[in-house]
Amino acid sequence: MSVAASAKLNKTVKQQYLDLPQGDEVQATYVWIDGSGEGLRSKTRTLDWELKSLQETNLRDGCRRIMSLVEKEHPWFGMEQEYTLLDCDRHPFGWPRNGFPGPQGPYYCGVGADKAYGRDAVEAHYRACLYAGVKICGTNAEVMPAQWEFQVGPCEGVAMGDHLWMARYILHRVCEDFGLIASFDPKPIPGNWNGAGCHTNFSTQDMRQEGGLKVIEAAIERLAKRHHYHIRAYDPKGGRDNARRLTGHHETSKIDQFSAGLADRGSSIRIPQAVGEEQKGYFEDRRPSANCDPYIVTEALVRTCLLKEEGEEPADYSQ
Repeated sequence: MSVAASAKLNKTVKQQYLDLPQGDEVQATYVWIDGSGEGLRSKTRTLDWELKSLQETNLRDGCRRIMSLVEKEHPWFGMEQEYTLLDCDRHPFGWPRNGFPGPQGPYYCGVGADKAYGRDAVEAHYRACLYAGVKICGTNAEVMPAQWEFQVGPCEGVAMGDHLWMARYILHRVCEDFGLIASFDPKPIPGNWNGAGCHTNFSTQDMRQEGGLKVIEAAIERLAKRHHYHIRAYDPKGGRDNARRLTGHHETSKIDQFSAGLADRGSSIRIPQAVGEEQKGYFEDRRPSANCDPYIVTEALVRTCLLKEEGEEPADYSQ
């Protein structure tokens, strides 16, 4: 098994340096999204003042502007981030070197060394997010072995993108310590294996009140008319990454067809069973890919579901 050199370093030796007093200065780590639209970069500086810049050159500012138009609607989001743990040679963690693990079935929410691959890194990430103030609200093993999911939310407006991006950054940093890679590829293993998405739950104040199901159904009608707009917005390559995942199989809808249904995991938009029973709540957009930009996804949902005009065509996100 390939192990990253950083994972071989002595963490106990490192800790004695981390325990040294820092005086009145702090190490501030600056995190940004790189030109690919899905990679994260960081650097650290010594500061003795509060840093207030907001990265105005990325897509966050556009999302913030759109969210400011619908503040009275109180749009809430929750995103379910799927990812795959890989060795440093990009082989799925825990998979046999020659061949494949047993077929899918026992791995989803599985317990036991033969079903859950990499739980140590997953639990470390969960605790690190809680410590950092990230609104992580759950985690579970996914359908494909070595694939996991964590959930972030509920968050209102632009905060959804803020918290999900930081949760991704913390995951990469935690995986460094374990000699692992966290992959957000929407279809890391071709063939009869589940892909990785970032299902997005969305609601407004009216959807959450009595009779909210009618508001949800009206939003779904608007989403149906702008399916291709959302497909282009839901992965960094304008739909090309999601084309490998949204095949109509493995709990996905077909990329070129819009569908909606009650408790239907094979639809574009799923209304949870409990929402159908209570006649209020939220809906789940199952189309966003694991490597989507949450600022773009949440902005697109607000543009389609809440703005009176159907909105402008999205930018070419594939560049």
